[in-house]
Amino acid sequence: MPTQEQPVVDGRRSAAATRRRAREKEILAATRSLFDERGVRDAQIEDIARAVGINRAIVYRHFTGKEELFALTLVTYLDELRDALSAAAASEDDARQRLEAIVGAFVDYGLAHPAFTDCAQALMRRSGPELLEEISEGALFRLGRGISSCLATLSSALEDGVASGDFTVADPTLLANTLYASGLGALQLARVGILVKEAAPGIPTVGSISPDQVKDYLVASALALAARPG
Repeated sequence: MPTQEQPVVDGRRSAAATRRRAREKEILAATRSLFDERGVRDAQIEDIARAVGINRAIVYRHFTGKEELFALTLVTYLDELRDALSAAAASEDDARQRLEAIVGAFVDYGLAHPAFTDCAQALMRRSGPELLEEISEGALFRLGRGISSCLATLSSALEDGVASGDFTVADPTLLANTLYASGLGALQLARVGILVKEAAPGIPTVGSISPDQVKDYLVASALALAARPG
């Protein structure tokens, strides 16, 4: 039979779990703030801890390491991106216009949040086994859910386009993942604003490219890939 102490113990555990979740949110909010202010490279654990008013040891009580902290901070961006993509998808009925709106919303969000691009690219440079070693299963699940929820909007738009006869995509999931990965690279190009080319054989030169040009290119590429003959 349950003892009289059990409700008290359960209540304490619940309160401790609530405090832990609140502290985790504080740390993630501080990390996100530093990302947005300084960029991913300049965000240090000591600075994050100082912003929350704790020491760095407490940060490591909540996260397995810097990679996990950064991964879960990326989730906060992905949650916002998902909402932006969903709103874009809902704004258009035509399949081609819907895809154009989704890709455009992705670019707009990435340009407005450079740290999102940096954080996403940093994690994509790690292999699956490396991530499993450095990030807990729970955090990896949350990261996967964040990415998949964004890709689901894109995949759904591609599938609807196939059903309507506007697109001829054999594997919407693969194309959605490819567009996401290539889009991150293009966002970096938009930020740098420089094109490298040959002025003559063996003679390099640089040109310029604007964010609008990158956006137009990504939209055109997505439409072309979605509609190309299978």
